[in-house]
Amino acid sequence: MRASWLITLPLAALLVLFAVSNTETVRLRLWPFDVTVDLPLSVAVLGVSAIAFLFGATVAWLAGLPARIRARRLENTANALRAEVDELKRKLARAPAADTPPGALARR
Repeated sequence: MRASWLITLPLAALLVLFAVSNTETVRLRLWPFDVTVDLPLSVAVLGVSAIAFLFGATVAWLAGLPARIRARRLENTANALRAEVDELKRKLARAPAADTPPGALARR
C-alpha cells in the first residue's frame, strides 16, 4: 500500500506542476467541422493523454478477454471434476468391504 503512494504522490505533483506551468490558451480545431475550442495548453495535453490511456486500457482489456474466458471455462471444468471425485469417494466409502484384502487377487 505504501509503495503505491510513493509512486502516486510524485506523479500527482508532476501533473499539478504541469497544469500550473502551461496556462497559455490554445485554439483546437477539427478539420471537417467548423468548431473551434480555446483551452489552456495543460488541459488539452492532459485531455488527449487521458483519452489515449483509456483507449490503450480498452485494447488491453479486450486482448485479455479470450484468456479470461478460457480460464473461467477451465475453472468450471475443474470444479465439476472435483465434485465428481468427491461423489465417487462417498460411494466408495459406503460400499461394503470385500472379504479379501487388497492385492490378494493379484497374487493368485
